[in-house]
Amino acid sequence: MALVFDPFRDMDRLTSQLMGSMSQGRAPRWMPLDLYRSGDHYVVNIDLPGVEPGSIDLDVDGNTLSIKAERTLQADDGEAQWLAQERPAGGFMRQLALGDGLDVTGIHANYENGVLTLTIPVSERSKPRKIQVQSRQHGARQVTAGPGTAGRGEASSPGTQDRETQAQGS
Repeated sequence: MALVFDPFRDMDRLTSQLMGSMSQGRAPRWMPLDLYRSGDHYVVNIDLPGVEPGSIDLDVDGNTLSIKAERTLQADDGEAQWLAQERPAGGFMRQLALGDGLDVTGIHANYENGVLTLTIPVSERSKPRKIQVQSRQHGARQVTAGPGTAGRGEASSPGTQDRETQAQGS
C-alpha cells in the first residue's frame, strides 16, 4: 500500500488557518492516519473525532480507496456567537493507493471512539510461501530438500518423505 506524500498540504493548511478559511468549513479536510502491517493484513487507523458513523463513506475504485466523512458543528444553529472555533467542521476526505497484492473485497471497517479502523487483507496469491525443491537421482530415488533438510541430501523413495520433512512442510 502506498501513501502519497504532499509537502504542500501542510503549507496550505497553515495558510488556511492564518487566513481564517478553516473556520468556514468549505474545503475538504485532511484526516491523520496510522498504517501498519500485522501478519497477513494491513491496518489503517484514521482519526475522525466527532463524526457521526452514518456520514462515513468508503469507496474502492480500482486500486484507490476513498474515505469521506462529514462533521457538523453542534452549536451552528445560526444564532450562536462563536468565541473560539478551532475544531474544523465540514467535509473530510482522504484517498489511499492500494497495491495489487491486496484483497479489496475483504476490507473490514470499524468506527469506535472517534477512530475509523480499516483492516485490509493481503490476497492469497501475494502471501509468502515456502517452495519445496525436489530432484530425482538414480531413477526411483527422490531427494527432498525443504526447510531444515537443505544441504543434507536425505534420500527417500518416491511418494514418501521422512516425518521431519512432513512436519516442517505442513
